[in-house]
Amino acid sequence: MPVPVHAAGGVLYRPAGDGIEVCLVHRPRYDDWALPKGKLDAGEHPLAAAVREVAEETGCAGVPLIKLPTVAYDLPGGTPKTVDHWLMRLAGEGPVVDTSEVDEVAWLSPEDAHERLSYDDERGVLAHAAALPPITAVVALVRHAHAGERKEWKGNDALRPIDERGRQQADRIGVVLSLLRPERLISATPLRCKQTLEPLAARLGGVPIVQDGAFAEPPVAEEAPARAKLAAQRLLELRGAGPPVICSQGKIIPTLLATLRDEADPEPYKTPKGDGWLLTWAGDRLLDASRL
Repeated sequence: MPVPVHAAGGVLYRPAGDGIEVCLVHRPRYDDWALPKGKLDAGEHPLAAAVREVAEETGCAGVPLIKLPTVAYDLPGGTPKTVDHWLMRLAGEGPVVDTSEVDEVAWLSPEDAHERLSYDDERGVLAHAAALPPITAVVALVRHAHAGERKEWKGNDALRPIDERGRQQADRIGVVLSLLRPERLISATPLRCKQTLEPLAARLGGVPIVQDGAFAEPPVAEEAPARAKLAAQRLLELRGAGPPVICSQGKIIPTLLATLRDEADPEPYKTPKGDGWLLTWAGDRLLDASRL
């Protein structure tokens, strides 16, 4: 079986008059107009690849706001390829880095970009992005990194630290979530939650980590659903100016997310250690909760 090819990119936009413009690239190798994208490096997270490829092909820094539809198709010869996309806000401009791939960059209205794009599947991604209401808030919610087994820890469980696997996860979290350019870091009170955000804090130049008991599991397990509903309200309070990253725990996150989405079943929101969610709002409406 052919090895699947994974790529990532995005719809990069900037304000223009009463609307927006989006960025397309021309690739002389194919003589086409496309959304900026490219293949993942070995071990690279798709979101990191998307931001890197957009920067290399357009010369522009983009801040991810929401996950867009994934495109899947077969390359000549039958090799399957998937391309993950994110909507990105322009955060800075510079020269095109990958001049071997791109020889022209164009900023166009969504309507003009739709006409110029060479591929129907990318027109669908652009149409999805263009139909979104203005995004007002983005929050990253993560579960703490691996910290061994609770039953094997002899001391105060709140002081149980992340282990070697957890340190690797925390480093990866730092790489990926720094791309969101967060301004606030909030951690549940256990040490392992704070440690999970420390590599991210270092990447951000020492942004302080504020501990908040609202996101911590209660001593009595049966009280976790009620605590999670309070945590959902606290998250809504924190989502304002300055994107926050919040680190919580496994018994809190599923019910928290189900509450935000007005759903009764928390099962779809179970989150492995070191994993998380990108939450995006337009006003009071939660547009999307996508796994990171």
